[in-house]
Amino acid sequence: MKKYDYDVLVIGSGPAGESAALNAAKHNKHAAVIEDRPMVGGGCTHKGTIPSKALRHAVKQLMRFNTGKLFREIGHSRQIPYPTALSAAAGVIEKQVEMRSKFYARNGIDLHLGTARFIDAHTVAVLQKDGSTEHLSGQDIVIATGSRPYRPQDVDFDHPRIYDSDTILDLKHTPRKILIYGAGVIGCEYASIFSGLSIKVELINSFDNLLAFLDDEISVALNYHLRDRGVMVRHREEYERVEATENGVILHLKSGKHLHGDALLWCNGRTGNTDALNLAAVGLEADERGQLQVDNHYQTSVPNLYAVGDVIGWPSLASAAYDQGRSAAAVSRGKEVTRFVDDVPTGIYTIPEISSVGRTERELTDARVPFEVGRAFFKDTARGQISGEDVGMLKILFCPETLRILGIHCFGAEATEIIHIGQAIMKQEGTGNTLRYFISTTFNYPTMAEAYRIAALNGINRLASY
Repeated sequence: MKKYDYDVLVIGSGPAGESAALNAAKHNKHAAVIEDRPMVGGGCTHKGTIPSKALRHAVKQLMRFNTGKLFREIGHSRQIPYPTALSAAAGVIEKQVEMRSKFYARNGIDLHLGTARFIDAHTVAVLQKDGSTEHLSGQDIVIATGSRPYRPQDVDFDHPRIYDSDTILDLKHTPRKILIYGAGVIGCEYASIFSGLSIKVELINSFDNLLAFLDDEISVALNYHLRDRGVMVRHREEYERVEATENGVILHLKSGKHLHGDALLWCNGRTGNTDALNLAAVGLEADERGQLQVDNHYQTSVPNLYAVGDVIGWPSLASAAYDQGRSAAAVSRGKEVTRFVDDVPTGIYTIPEISSVGRTERELTDARVPFEVGRAFFKDTARGQISGEDVGMLKILFCPETLRILGIHCFGAEATEIIHIGQAIMKQEGTGNTLRYFISTTFNYPTMAEAYRIAALNGINRLASY
């Protein structure tokens, strides 16, 4: 058998690549990671999840200060510049890089900095920053190159007033008004962030509703609270062209509207980072969004080549990417039964945040699956009243005959944390995944988790047989 430099060679050090390399190393496989940034962590650490959530946290703290009665006793409300709020992310990124660098060193994983390009199915050329090239070979290769914001050719992203979700983290001033084109997850999150800084926001959505994959009730609630914070949400609008000058940006819509702002944030989709890989050399071809097709074992059409994370598209979440990388590494070493990640919870870090798992009311109705609903409003919980986090609700969808939980949807403070309680119960087998668990379990009081008991009792009370 031919001797390769590595058993597993991973391209990309984001969540998917990191977990693939670590899983391989933990099972005594010689692994290496190629990263084209100067530091590990990938887009998640440097341009996506970590900086945007750190920014959100800083903004939320400011909002609590400006709206809290106690704080009014010690000072007037404050406004802080966008770059100041953003600076909170720098320390977190530094900690993440330091921690992840130690992972590689502790587990004997070699790190090669440079841009990878396939020579053949087992060999990669790495173009290093000094212009030199090294060749690395691997018995199996995992493509975990992530994604970047989609940029249509007719929009000038070199203009200093036009940004995407990567470059917005380099914004050096505080705009009075920002236009956000694209009301997906990223667009809605940044609409919350900028409105929290008292910046005027116009959010342009090309669909009928915000985040149509959410439960309708949650989507409506998000729409309401964005508007309540001053965000102008425009539905069913598409851009015709973008006009940018020294003084501002004009977004021309197909409906004939002309929207004016100091800056434009483009949040209309993402593209897989595959264009520099020379996929033709290994017989692979990405789709129009730069994404690769894989099977349920994360293998491409070339058996020893795997792809994980954003580069394969949905669900494009760091949480899923970690598990995908582990699964790919497990298949690589010969494990026959591995997990295909298709049941991840939704986590959206708007203000308030959103999380859900399972099916929505619309999905159940369209499938003609009978269900009942139990709700708990945070304003009715003692913890919500104490903390001032009284906006939002927990909603449980369940079968009226068996009480089996079909879906859980949460909107409000700590929704992405709260959802995991319900997720854990839904994953139980037999009769353990029913509403009865929440009724027969004593929750700490006062807690936000107590909302599960309240929602369960609310749902049970809707049934004539109880």
